[in-house]
Amino acid sequence: MNIADVFPVLDVLRAADVPHWVAGGWGVDVLVGRQTREHRDVDLAFDASRQTAAFQALVTLGYQAETDQLPARVEFAAPGRRWVDLHPVVFDAAGLGRQSDLDDGFFLYPQGAFTLGRLGGRTIPCLSVTQQLAFRRGYDLRDVDHHDIALLRKIEDRRAGGGAAV
Repeated sequence: MNIADVFPVLDVLRAADVPHWVAGGWGVDVLVGRQTREHRDVDLAFDASRQTAAFQALVTLGYQAETDQLPARVEFAAPGRRWVDLHPVVFDAAGLGRQSDLDDGFFLYPQGAFTLGRLGGRTIPCLSVTQQLAFRRGYDLRDVDHHDIALLRKIEDRRAGGGAAV
């Protein structure tokens, strides 16, 4: 999936008033400010209260539900090797988010889990460095995970005053 495939997805969700945040590899790229590797799909956390609107919005772009593992996730596919992996997040009155996992547990999205990044000259909502790192724990890391973690650590170092360029 390339950047030209990602932007229409973000645009259609914004137009449908679906709060969403880029996660996964594209989320790292948004934090870095450039595409750093190939991506099979775009992972998006989104406000579960807008689930119907999110699904309908993707259908307008030619996507159809391919893998339904709700309430944890649902993957949409469209012609041309375009994939969107949606992760519904349920927010409580205090703003704490919970996303179901596949083992009857859940992931937390505390305050500070969301931020803004830039990619392709656009400001894009995404998961924070801390949240991205938290999601890369508890499983056998792949090469792409090691790549992403190294970039996230460089961002942390730069913010802590190390000044390292990413």
